[in-house]
Amino acid sequence: MTAVLHVISGLGMGGAERNLAQVADGLKSRGFPQHVVCLGPHGVWADRIRSRQIDVTTLGVESVISGPLALLRLLSLIRSLKPAVIQGWMYHGDLFATLAHRLTPGRAHRRLIWNLRASNTDLGGYGRIVAFNAKLSSWPDLVVANSKAGLDFHVGRGYRPRRAEIIPNGIDTETFRPDAGARSAVRSELGIAPGAVVAIHVARVDPMKDHTTFLKAMASLPELEGLLVGLGTERLSVPPNVKALGLRHDIEKLYMAADFVVSSSAFAEGFSNALAEGMSAGLIPVATDIGDARVIVGNAGHLVPPRNPDAIVQALRQVATLSPDKRQSMAEQARRSIVESYSLSHNIDRYAQLYA
Repeated sequence: MTAVLHVISGLGMGGAERNLAQVADGLKSRGFPQHVVCLGPHGVWADRIRSRQIDVTTLGVESVISGPLALLRLLSLIRSLKPAVIQGWMYHGDLFATLAHRLTPGRAHRRLIWNLRASNTDLGGYGRIVAFNAKLSSWPDLVVANSKAGLDFHVGRGYRPRRAEIIPNGIDTETFRPDAGARSAVRSELGIAPGAVVAIHVARVDPMKDHTTFLKAMASLPELEGLLVGLGTERLSVPPNVKALGLRHDIEKLYMAADFVVSSSAFAEGFSNALAEGMSAGLIPVATDIGDARVIVGNAGHLVPPRNPDAIVQALRQVATLSPDKRQSMAEQARRSIVESYSLSHNIDRYAQLYA
């Protein structure tokens, strides 16, 4: 019997996908058998999850037409595995998990959980499914959100969960940590001078991430250097002081080359993994006041309004001109706040308590 069957929209690069992989691996090590169902095509996280000896079923949904067949396959899988918990991730994952749970015998002995990942979502792209899921939102036994902002947003859009819990994303603080020796090597590899002041921005190209605002800010900061990391960034037009590296699988190494981590998201960001990972690596955060960024950053950095390049310029200049001792103190505070409040082990503990 599988303890937990996860149903997620896709397994490409992304924060929700990474968190699912971490949670499934951590729960498996604590005695909860896991199985992951990916609605979309095969993605990079599918291989990583399988490498941890966790089964992954890919349904390959590419259109509305293929949805019913995928649902039938999911029903068959549930009948075979008999999971104690069906856990949806993201809107389509929540929807398919719900339909499958309701249509498969034995639901009285199962629990259904939803997972909400976004905050002020762009309703132009997700309005229909948000509204539809809101009508079903009293069906799950529990709704988990990774941010208070995300839970509040969905309640404002008509979600009425019977029970709700906020479980922030977990950060692997042993992977994302300062390393002075590696810093020099990474800077040399990237052609960055030892004394340069560097801001890193890690995000796929997506309107919600608002690369435009970050790049406008960096164009006004020729005294700083920028690193742009994420799927599609290599195709962006960037100012001379910014290196666009595209999709990378060594993010933990790249953080070591930087001094500041910037999150310029304009909307929909619930809990920014990139922001928390950078802080865990000892970087001073500058973030737009979106989602739970205010809670994550605390007193360790600067919050700015969204879509305001001048505010980012001002914040980066302020921290760049601090004394080395003051910057080091802020960097240590940033890491300490993540270790104390957002460690991966704490995240997995919360899920294990719920499932138990």
